[in-house]
Amino acid sequence: MPLTSSQLDAYLARIGVGQPVSLDADGLAKLHRAHLMAFTWEALDAFMGWPSSIVPAVAFAKMVEGGRGGWCYEMNGLFGAALAALGFRVTRLCGGVNRELIGDIAIGNHLTLRVDLDRPYLAEVGLADAIVEPVPLAVGPISQRGFDFSIRPTDDGWLRFNNHANGLAHSFDFRPDHSDETAIAASRDWLMKDPGSPFTSALAILRHTADGYVALKNDCLRRVTAGSVSEQRITGAEHLADIFSSTFSLDVPEPGRVWEKIQAIA
Repeated sequence: MPLTSSQLDAYLARIGVGQPVSLDADGLAKLHRAHLMAFTWEALDAFMGWPSSIVPAVAFAKMVEGGRGGWCYEMNGLFGAALAALGFRVTRLCGGVNRELIGDIAIGNHLTLRVDLDRPYLAEVGLADAIVEPVPLAVGPISQRGFDFSIRPTDDGWLRFNNHANGLAHSFDFRPDHSDETAIAASRDWLMKDPGSPFTSALAILRHTADGYVALKNDCLRRVTAGSVSEQRITGAEHLADIFSSTFSLDVPEPGRVWEKIQAIA
């Protein structure tokens, strides 16, 4: 469902984009980059066992009004709902992160977006550390900010988006016409609740910067550009709370409890 008019106004204010927005590739790119620079990718709800929803309106309340970020279902879900409200033609696609490694069980563990303009575009704000601007939905190499990506066909008729060399997820598979909300909902529930989920067993947070991104996995903070990687350790609950606020612009309830869980799994 598209955002309502009042929700759209609040969303655009949150990402710092004024109306009117041109319904073309330039307008889409402006929104795409602004969304990623305004919101942090984070899977805190899965890690902490906090309630979450796949519904874009719930993501709006959490991210726009609540000072939080979101993972693929929320990041791409909210972005798609905003694009639809603006008048873009958006299709929610059912993807599979690391399908090349784990097979078809991956299908549904990722939501991505196709936006139809003069040609189809892949709009992807939910893979954490990937593209910052949309790309034509076509086979070939992609380069942004010095990071190299690509879209390649698979042997079984899917398309594979290959992340950059330091990417947290190696790839995700999708088809330009494949939407399956049932599979998305089922995979999201598994990722939220199952002890085998990578998001229940480790804290993962990431935010784009002008030339790369900064990522937190448990107590390790990494700053990545196309030419460098640096790391530092989080030293305690107060340090973690400061990183949430200053580095990731997140309003996280009870950061001390998050630190306790990080320590418990270390």
